[in-house]
Amino acid sequence: MTELVAADIGGTHARFALARIHAGQVALEEPVVLRCADHTSLAEAWATFGRMIARPLPRAAAIAVACPVAGDTLKLTNNLWVIRPAVLGTELGLDSHILINDFEAVAHAVGACGPDQFQHVCGPDVPLPGSGVISVIGPGTGLGVAMLLRDGGKVLASEGSHGDFAPVDAIDDAILAHLRRQFGRVSTERVVSGPGLAAIYAAMTAEAAPPDDTALWQQALSGTAAPAVAALTRFCMALGSFAGNMALAHGAGGVVIAGGLGARLAGVLPQSAFAERFVAKGRFLPMLQGLPVKLIRHAQPGLLGAVTAFARHRNMP
Repeated sequence: MTELVAADIGGTHARFALARIHAGQVALEEPVVLRCADHTSLAEAWATFGRMIARPLPRAAAIAVACPVAGDTLKLTNNLWVIRPAVLGTELGLDSHILINDFEAVAHAVGACGPDQFQHVCGPDVPLPGSGVISVIGPGTGLGVAMLLRDGGKVLASEGSHGDFAPVDAIDDAILAHLRRQFGRVSTERVVSGPGLAAIYAAMTAEAAPPDDTALWQQALSGTAAPAVAALTRFCMALGSFAGNMALAHGAGGVVIAGGLGARLAGVLPQSAFAERFVAKGRFLPMLQGLPVKLIRHAQPGLLGAVTAFARHRNMP
C-alpha cells in the first residue's frame, strides 16, 4: 500500500486529502479545502493542511495545478501563486511526487469512475464509449479542457479555453463587445467561467453586476432575480457552444462536464439551452446529436485523478 498527499490547486481553492493506493484502488480521506487568497504560496497552504490533520504527512504526493505544467516557473492562471518544479519536492519535504495540470487530473478521474458516477445531460442516454476520445470540459474560476484517450488511458492537457470567444447571435455579440472594451482580446474563459456570469449580466442589462460574484451565482441558481437567471441561461448556452466546438476539435465520442461550477449546474444544464447550442454546428449537427454528454458526480475528481495519475506514472498494478 502506498500513502500520499493529493492536492488540487485551483484559482480560488486549494484542496488537500490523504490518499492510499492499494491493489490498484484509490481511497481518499475527507478533503480539506483552503482559500488560496488566505495563503501566500503552495508551501504555506501545505503547512496549514499538515497542522489541521495533526499528524506527519506522507513523503509522496500527487499535485494538480491550474496552469500549464511546463518550464522552470509555473504561474497559476487565476491565482497569484508561483511554483518552481525543480525545488518543489524539497520545499514540501517529499521523496516522490508528480505535478500535473488540474484538468489532466480531472480527465484521469473520468477514466477511473464507473457509469454510476455520471449524470446524463443530453444526447443518447448511454454510457460513455469505451474507446476513442472523451472531451472533458469544466467551468470554475477558469475554464478547463482536457482529452481522455480511452485506448490506453492516456490523457492530454489543453489550454483550449484560451482560444477566442466565438459569438453565435446578437446577444453574444454584445457580450463580446462588452468584454472587448475591458480586455481587448476576449477568450472563451472570459465568458464561460465563474467571473464570466457577471460579464454576461452587465452586457445583457447595461447595469453593473453585484460586486460579489457569489451573490450573483446564488441569485441565478435560486431563481430569485430575473436578470441573474437570464444571465445564467446565456451562460449555459455559451458553455454548450464551446463544448460542441471542443467535441468537434477533439473528434470526441463523448463529452464530460466537470469543474467547480459543473456540480452546481447539475439541476440546470439538462433543462437549459445547453443541448441546443451543443449540437448547433450546421452540417455536423447529426454527429453532435449522436454524442452522450455527461456531468461527473464524483465530489473531488481533481484529487481522485491526481492520485490515479500517480499510480499510472509509477506503474502500480
